[in-house]
Amino acid sequence: MPALHADMRKSSKGKAMKVPLLDLKRQYVNIENDIRKAVDEVLASQYFILGPNVKLLEEKIAAVCGTKYAVSCASGTDALLLSLMALGVGPGDEVITSPFTFFATGGSISRLGAVPVFVDIDPDTYNINPDLIEGCITERTKAIIPVHLFGQCADMDRINAIAKRHNLSVIEDAAQAIGATYKGRPAGSLGTLGAFSFFPTKNLGAYGDGGIITTDDEKLYDLLSILRVHGSKPKYFHKYIGINSRLDALQAAVLLVKLPHLAEYNDARRLNAQRYNKLLEGLPVSCPVETPDCRHIYNQYTLRVANRDDLIACLRENGVGTEIYYPVPLHAQECYADLEYQAGDLPVAEESAKEVLSLPIFGELTAQEQEYVAKCIADFVLKR
Repeated sequence: MPALHADMRKSSKGKAMKVPLLDLKRQYVNIENDIRKAVDEVLASQYFILGPNVKLLEEKIAAVCGTKYAVSCASGTDALLLSLMALGVGPGDEVITSPFTFFATGGSISRLGAVPVFVDIDPDTYNINPDLIEGCITERTKAIIPVHLFGQCADMDRINAIAKRHNLSVIEDAAQAIGATYKGRPAGSLGTLGAFSFFPTKNLGAYGDGGIITTDDEKLYDLLSILRVHGSKPKYFHKYIGINSRLDALQAAVLLVKLPHLAEYNDARRLNAQRYNKLLEGLPVSCPVETPDCRHIYNQYTLRVANRDDLIACLRENGVGTEIYYPVPLHAQECYADLEYQAGDLPVAEESAKEVLSLPIFGELTAQEQEYVAKCIADFVLKR
């Protein structure tokens, strides 16, 4: 047994420490005055829906993502839904995506009457496996939605090449990946459209729901801007059937305060990931793999380990917050029984769902807390 891990095993028997999966209060105390000022300005203006703050945020997010345009909306789910609507996806169409993701990815496809076609994932990155995409394309395929899972971009050059050969659009599900890069290019600039979430747990999180769509296509930008306000332009004149999906000015104000700190937040998570990698080295657990082409921003730090559920119980008993992202792949969800996927059809996703767990990784996590988490893991895996 390596000396480091022997010391971990010994010291983990000491006093328990509480380590939450996420603690947004620690971030808030550093920006509280700026947040309160920004919110007060919105309250004084009484301008709550869209408006100057929203427009400024859209411009700044487009700049961060390296795109010409950005259109904000009410959530990351709506960012996906609006993207599909703008591309004309509807009943009978097929959209290829990953089964190993949050439900919104598949649910947005289904809400339009289209059919999600699930393609298995890469065992190292948990992102969609490009080798398997082309074999799932049919005459009904309309688009591909790669998911930049946990904060690392999918293999976009290969995916885009496949899409080009078959005249398909590509929507990046970048909900977890704002600030991530692929071959030096930002997430959100790598496909036809990029869909982001501002859910509070994201690296750039609002104080409620929110989302945004990025694109270089002016026609799609104009259409998205109309679709998010019930399909009307001008007001009360409806060329399209849209939805009500507008970002609140209060959320935009919060995000404008946080946005200048995004690089700092991402760097802190990367540093914490590197610390975990060192602390867990030599243990029988699989740490996240950062591919050479990518800059991972670690919205989640996800391990893979045998006896996962027992380890989770051990960590929780010792005060460590954990979560499983995701316990049931989409193709195995009850609501998709009519698609008739069978156990074993997408084996990598299915096996991953049985073995993954995510550890605390938020930027304000301390080195002492990480050492404690690693000690708890070492104590569990080394005694077995």
